[in-house]
Amino acid sequence: MSVASHLQELRRKHETLSTTVEKEQRSPGTDQLKIAELKKQKLKLKEEIERLTQ
Repeated sequence: MSVASHLQELRRKHETLSTTVEKEQRSPGTDQLKIAELKKQKLKLKEEIERLTQ
């Protein structure tokens, strides 16, 4: 897998997580631990994207 395709996949996963977090935050009674875990995953992806683009 090339770096460009890997970056594209990471960005796609990051966007999917963003959408999921937003949806979960709007839902009543959503587990805050679940949201926190999703945000951690999103942050890890963002850090990996930044590391690969430098």
